[in-house]
Amino acid sequence: MLIRSIGAVFTGALALSASAVSAPVAHATETGVIIQKLSVNGGKPIVLGTSQTESFTISVTASDDSGISKDLAFLGIDREVGNDYWSYHGTPKCTAVNATTSTCTLTFKLDSGWGVPRNTLAGKWDVTVQLQSKDGDFYNNGGATKHSVLRRSTLSVNAAPEPVAKGKPITVTGKLARANWDKRVYAGYTNQPVKLQFRKAGTTTYKTVKTVNTNSTGNLSTKVTAAADGYWRWSFAGTSTTPAVNAAGDYVDMR
Repeated sequence: MLIRSIGAVFTGALALSASAVSAPVAHATETGVIIQKLSVNGGKPIVLGTSQTESFTISVTASDDSGISKDLAFLGIDREVGNDYWSYHGTPKCTAVNATTSTCTLTFKLDSGWGVPRNTLAGKWDVTVQLQSKDGDFYNNGGATKHSVLRRSTLSVNAAPEPVAKGKPITVTGKLARANWDKRVYAGYTNQPVKLQFRKAGTTTYKTVKTVNTNSTGNLSTKVTAAADGYWRWSFAGTSTTPAVNAAGDYVDMR
């Protein structure tokens, strides 16, 4: 049986299961509606952790000779992988910019009733925009626009001993973890390359010293030689399901 889960929708939007609502069907007919701008989360990936305080916004500015109607306006973002499906969708608030142009905006906020999707759904989601002009022209992009929805990552660092004698070894440890949406906890991200970087005191740029892979629990550990005062950090470049993250630098004083 196909399992269909539905995400949270806020500010006037309606959240329904897929069995109760059908996504708008794309129309191939010509339309006079012109999309001037589409913004999903301000152009940044949607990054969700495990809490119920996450939120993001979809906004579209469109125009037509007759103006944009508030009727049939619909904004949504969804993904289906195998038997897993999730959707954040609803009716946006449309505000006229002038006689021909309107901006329609919808803010989505997770709450205790809905929450985050399944782990399998991290990646590129389909963004659906449906609008109608006042003279009846219908626009639907059919979910052609893609946008990333990712599992939030965390990265820690500890460099010791502090202080350290020049030429002596420093052990730098840390852990790379990411949100497990299925269990709503953070778990170690295993077998991932993470760069160890150093920023000399008085400078502003980190330089990569080496790359270390996380172990079976997401932990990192390596040894380096103390050569100068400065900050040590781990830096993760990210993947298609998990965003990049840098640990805060840990200062080591050399004596």
